[in-house]
Amino acid sequence: MSLAPDDSPGFLLWRTTLRWQRAVTAALEPFDLTHVQFVLLTCAWWLNRQGELPNQLAVARQAGADVKMASQVLRKLEDKGFLVRETDPADSRAKLLRVTDRGRGLVERAVAEVERTDAAFFTAAPDRDSLIATLRSLAEEDHS
Repeated sequence: MSLAPDDSPGFLLWRTTLRWQRAVTAALEPFDLTHVQFVLLTCAWWLNRQGELPNQLAVARQAGADVKMASQVLRKLEDKGFLVRETDPADSRAKLLRVTDRGRGLVERAVAEVERTDAAFFTAAPDRDSLIATLRSLAEEDHS
């Protein structure tokens, strides 16, 4: 059985993802953040808001990102003054992350803009709750 590209869920997801990434990249441009920087900074911010002082591994896992790549990106965010990486007193190899006031202000504005971008992009989805449930299920790691 041969499917045409427009009948392939994987191909359509690929094309949709590329369009969405372009929209988010454009929305983040005024904030001088890449999409990866935004996701990692936002994950650290979310965890900080929940009272956690996460290490880099926890933030990478929250984001679904490669740990080594996340470490490099988080170091760049620290260089920009958006977060502080502090040595974990319980494990000298681990870095705990705290979003700075400057980073918090930036991420709050950037999240609002990305939320607006998402709302506009996903207006074509007739049932937002169903879309989110489907994406959540597909994002789970136990799909082999």
